[in-house]
Amino acid sequence: MMADIRIRKRKRMREKDARSLKEALESVLGTEVFSVDDAVDLAESTDFDVIFAKGEIVGLIYGDKPFLTIRGLLEYKPPKRFVTVDMGAVQYVTNGADVMGPGIVEADPEISEGDMVWVRDIRNKAPLAVGVALRDAGGLSSKEKGKAVRTIHSVGDRLWKTGE
Repeated sequence: MMADIRIRKRKRMREKDARSLKEALESVLGTEVFSVDDAVDLAESTDFDVIFAKGEIVGLIYGDKPFLTIRGLLEYKPPKRFVTVDMGAVQYVTNGADVMGPGIVEADPEISEGDMVWVRDIRNKAPLAVGVALRDAGGLSSKEKGKAVRTIHSVGDRLWKTGE
């Protein structure tokens, strides 16, 4: 079942730690996430630490920033920290490419450079990738050439396949 991604040192989080993680995610994404009553585990994986809730990988920790994985985004449907791309960008983003400025049609106005963001397509508003904003919201919406979001997790990558 595990496709290429190695999960190590998986352990149950203390309720206090799970609660602070939950609160950090909720303040960033503006949506309720897992309950601390769910079994919440933290584990090391190949690329970053991952967060399990109810046995599914729903989040990741990149640097020291917690964020939802694509499966977590699908489950909790956050209203914040999104970057919307046109349909022409979808095939590239789902293959793990970084998001280029001209493909962006909309971005959450609260995004700052360096924030974790999620990328969605304009038609279905479905999450395609998770990444780091290389510009603030104004810069993301400006259609300026060059990389705008560095992708760290996308549909079809090893982390996505782990949940299949």
